Amino acid sequence: MAGNIILIGFMGVGKGRTARVLASKTGFYTVDTDDLIETLVNMKIRQIFKKYGEPHFRKLEQQTADWLRSNVSNTIISTGGGFYKVKKLGKRDKIVFLHSSLKKILREIKSAPNAAKKIKKRPLLTDMEHARLLYDERLPLYRKSADLEVSVEGRTSEDIAENIILKLKL
Repeated sequence: MAGNIILIGFMGVGKGRTARVLASKTGFYTVDTDDLIETLVNMKIRQIFKKYGEPHFRKLEQQTADWLRSNVSNTIISTGGGFYKVKKLGKRDKIVFLHSSLKKILREIKSAPNAAKKIKKRPLLTDMEHARLLYDERLPLYRKSADLEVSVEGRTSEDIAENIILKLKL
């Protein structure tokens, strides 16, 4: 495979965790777009949203996507929840939508030992009504963007990674 595996889905669905397990099973590298953005501007995501707003953050996502397209291959890329909006990274990339109900995502985040930190890290989760509307708006767009949809509810990261490997024939 000369392209990348790009994991998309709603915030908190487990893209980073799945990417790490997938990397360990395939020998691919993994990068996280939010980490790349934070390194680029030397600010946390929540600080970028607070200081510059969401439109500026989306421009940084596109800048990151452009860099990835030119410089990265054979890599598993975990993305922020809105990354599906960027221009397609590459013709050989496989986009995998990790899907779960919003109820399950919120339950997982709130039951985590570091729940307050996980919520603080995701500025768009501070208003639950807005989060519900955002989830409903994004669901069909994730599906439209993806080459493959994988349900993560009730499954371990190991099982999800194995399923992706099988379906993408890695």
